[in-house]
Amino acid sequence: MNSETSSESVAKGRTYGAFRCLNCFERISPPEGAKTYKCPHCNFEWRVSWPLPGFPRIRGPVWEVNRRMAEEQTAEKRGGKK
Repeated sequence: MNSETSSESVAKGRTYGAFRCLNCFERISPPEGAKTYKCPHCNFEWRVSWPLPGFPRIRGPVWEVNRRMAEEQTAEKRGGKK
């Protein structure tokens, strides 16, 4: 029988200095102190806060960049028509 509690088990799997992209769910690690960071997997850009050194958290999307990306992808699907 495993003597580890469920919270101890979860804590072992935690990674510090990284968070999951809320668009593609890949784990990403922004450079220390970055205010924004673009996911290298899906190119979605996030605003980042640092409640503690080495502990990044997503504040929200960078709307201007992500809106432009969505419009470009929609235009491609429509064959260049707006």
